[in-house]
Amino acid sequence: MAGFGAGPFALFQTAWHHRSLILRLARREIDARYRGSVLGIVWAVLNPILMLAVYTFVFSVVFQARWGTTGGSNTEFALLLFSGLILFNVLGESLNRAPGLMLENVSYIKKVVFPLEILPLVSLAVALFNAGIGFVILLVFHLATAGLPPPTALLLPLVLAPLCLTTLGLTWFFASAGVFLRDIRQVVTVGVTVLMFLSPIFYPMTAIPERFRAILHLNPMTVILEQSKDLLFWGRVPSPLSWGLATLAAWGLAWLGYAWFMKTRRGFADVV
Repeated sequence: MAGFGAGPFALFQTAWHHRSLILRLARREIDARYRGSVLGIVWAVLNPILMLAVYTFVFSVVFQARWGTTGGSNTEFALLLFSGLILFNVLGESLNRAPGLMLENVSYIKKVVFPLEILPLVSLAVALFNAGIGFVILLVFHLATAGLPPPTALLLPLVLAPLCLTTLGLTWFFASAGVFLRDIRQVVTVGVTVLMFLSPIFYPMTAIPERFRAILHLNPMTVILEQSKDLLFWGRVPSPLSWGLATLAAWGLAWLGYAWFMKTRRGFADVV
């Protein structure tokens, strides 16, 4: 099977060329995840509903939390928190699986013609499926409690672009590293948890002292989460420069991760 090399556009060529296989494997993985359970795929809807209900109760009723210092309702806090978790879980779910991704698919490694580089894309597709369900639930809850979201919410796919590229770059890197360093799984699990609390999910950036904000902006999720809230809740379109730089940086990260994976994949069969 002819490859696409490891150039900056190769990852897009790979995704497009194998799009049917990626979707087929993603669907099979989703089916396998819920096969054998009584409710089946219904759990994909129930889980985020239960999560939203718990967050709404805890932060709206117990803590009486509000977003920032400008007021806002308790329900608004739950909506903001839930939207942030949906997006972060795209990254978190993919990263937590990454170190064991190749080891879970040893049979594919033994097949010379199988494009191993698409497995992180399959993982991302599954995470996006879960995120899609989460956003439908978010929309319904938003309509019931706050009315129609602002028109800028339709631009959310713009934010998903750097999120997907960042996720792919890191997943390719850790999927490869996990083959050679088995302890990397524990490191990634802790790292994802730390990254979650260093992301503006449970608090706005305005709550962070000025001297620490520059450090938090090194986190690629910071810009993504802040821009998503602007689009979904505040009706603001992100700065084209800010979005462009975030997307360009994410593309560079994805390219490096892809190139690393393609270079190191030759040694997978010798290790597993």
